[in-house]
Amino acid sequence: MSSNDDMPPALPSMWRALKRGYEAEPLLLSVAFGLSLLAAVPDALLALWLKFLADGMLDGDNQLVMIAAIGLGVTAAATWFLRVISDRTQRRFRDQVTIALESHVAKLQASVATIEHHERPEFLDRLAVLRDQVFVLDHMYMSLFTTAGWVVRLGITIALLVTIHPALALLVVFALPTVLTSTYRPGVERAAEERGAPANRLARHLFDVATTAPPGKEVRVTGISKQLVKRRREAWERWYGPVASARWVSAAWHTLGWAVFGAGFVGAVVFVAWGIGASPGSVLLVLAAGSRLSAYIGATVGEIGFLRGVWLDGSRRMAWLEDYADSLTSHADAPVPSELRDGIRFENVSFVYPGTDKAVLDNVNLQLDAGSVVAIVGENGAGKTTLVKLLCQLYQPTSGRILVDGQELGAMPADEWRTRLAGAFQDFFRFEFQARHTVGVGDVPRLDDEPAVVAAVGRAGAEDVVEQLVAGLETQLGRTWPSGVEVSFGQWQKLALARGFMREHPLLLVLDEPTAALDAETEHALFERYAIAARGPGDTHGAPDGRITILVSHRFSTVRMADTIVVLDGAKVAEVGTHESLMAKGGPYSELYGIQAAAYLA
Repeated sequence: MSSNDDMPPALPSMWRALKRGYEAEPLLLSVAFGLSLLAAVPDALLALWLKFLADGMLDGDNQLVMIAAIGLGVTAAATWFLRVISDRTQRRFRDQVTIALESHVAKLQASVATIEHHERPEFLDRLAVLRDQVFVLDHMYMSLFTTAGWVVRLGITIALLVTIHPALALLVVFALPTVLTSTYRPGVERAAEERGAPANRLARHLFDVATTAPPGKEVRVTGISKQLVKRRREAWERWYGPVASARWVSAAWHTLGWAVFGAGFVGAVVFVAWGIGASPGSVLLVLAAGSRLSAYIGATVGEIGFLRGVWLDGSRRMAWLEDYADSLTSHADAPVPSELRDGIRFENVSFVYPGTDKAVLDNVNLQLDAGSVVAIVGENGAGKTTLVKLLCQLYQPTSGRILVDGQELGAMPADEWRTRLAGAFQDFFRFEFQARHTVGVGDVPRLDDEPAVVAAVGRAGAEDVVEQLVAGLETQLGRTWPSGVEVSFGQWQKLALARGFMREHPLLLVLDEPTAALDAETEHALFERYAIAARGPGDTHGAPDGRITILVSHRFSTVRMADTIVVLDGAKVAEVGTHESLMAKGGPYSELYGIQAAAYLA
């Protein structure tokens, strides 16, 4: 778990978040802030009207009594009116800025060129906290408005007290411990929560496993429900124990701070009543203003605590995500080729996943010829999927470079390069849309192009899936939606394949074990069709655009049709060649092929 030392500073982060809100709703933010300040004034003057009322009644000054009565009436009416207007304005602002902030965070995560932030545990913990906080980050603005209002009240109240005697300003000094503990307390508690984030995330995961439908069958068949409950409780206690301890310690210090202020307030009342012999009205002002001072200080430090503990931390995480996304924003401007002539070449490429020291790819040198069908094979953990991720610019090589027709891939804008990619993956996502859109998102500009969707379904051999759907391509997928239907894993996989075939003329077609749920014969037939299509009709030397098709499969009977077979072993390229040449060579490929063939015969 990484520390927060690499997070942006708190106050600049909050300022950036405020600017984000201002950019979204400048007028509403300005009006809401102004009303918050204005609404504070009548409330803070209550002690003054009470002093006038007491002095007027004791001195028989009817004019002073009338001023006090009018002041009290105006204060009550203005406080109610301004509060209503302010609340409604703030509610409107919150609704608008919430949408803006959620969209901003979602766009930031989606715009990051790589997927490192989705795979590194410390980033996942940080993003998990941000996802929880982004839905309430709009409260930061309200909290700031409210804090500013409490500060105005404090200023007016202290000014009133000083009119009785300058020494009463010392009440502010007695209030400092409460301010210090209020700013210190949330930071300590938030740090404990951050340290325990992995355990909290595990507890949530175990809760989902125990209560959601997908794992339901296996949970019941295996009888692990009691173990899940026990492990979730243990994980939750690993998180909550340190958090509770931090809360108790911070609460003790906070209580001590309030004890100091309480002693100062009692001393101020005694000083005014007996020390300087002030009038009854002045004593009443000190009692009213002093008691309200404690309420104002409590509210102010409470809001500061919220800002420090939640909203400020939330803004820091959002600022970190902004900086992280900006640091990975590609400033590359090399043109993406419209067709491949030479192909793709790996030159001394090595890759180590962040946070680890083990090379997943080690000094890989490889040529993928334009227009060829390339199969990548190897045991689990050999680096097959990692190689595909590098080709898709989901990661950058730790060392070495990848050249596309002699131009470094890292110099090409990732977004533009990916518009020339297509494919399907074993760990596909189940888009619970209408079937046409589940497939159509593979080429967003043609999302509603029914002929294109139908053609992609055909290329993936998924016609049988669509035919079985109650409303064909108009069927809503996912049983949790109205009129939604559930389909089998194999059917989901075929729809994912169809999605991968929406782009008709990609430069690179990647098929990373996308048919693992299908039987060997079906997979072989599909890959054979892909290989024929990749080479172009009647063209045995490759597709006209030089498209490279990459097949990743654990079934050796399928990949034998490839022009080139790449064998990965221990993060290195062990062999490269055709099926016939590799079999004749009698190396790792031949050995693995023989083992798998024997298993099928058995």
